[in-house]
Amino acid sequence: MHIDQIRDHCLSKKAATESFPFDENTLVFKVMNKMFLMAPLDKFEKGEAAITVKCDPEYTEELRDSYESVYAGPYVSNKHWNTLAIHKNELPPKLILELIDHSYDMVVKGMTKKLREELNNL
Repeated sequence: MHIDQIRDHCLSKKAATESFPFDENTLVFKVMNKMFLMAPLDKFEKGEAAITVKCDPEYTEELRDSYESVYAGPYVSNKHWNTLAIHKNELPPKLILELIDHSYDMVVKGMTKKLREELNNL
């Protein structure tokens, strides 16, 4: 899966934005200023494409047990975030998009009631 497909999918989400808050290499997608996906662009350039997405803790473990390409990534909570090694071609594109959707939904679910109402009114 190419970064442009991931980018298009993320930006199709309501109120989704993209930025480089950490460095010029790590593309981050947020909803209402809350991160739901990180993509290190240098990994895509090296043929080691990977993204990091938020995940329900129970589902996190299930995914890691089921797929070698899903693992705890650096710099984030291992309980709530998974890194997906896209370059290994183990994960079907449909599953990758579903996990991006799940991440977005988890972030929205964790927002305050006020922020969720603001998002719904956009």
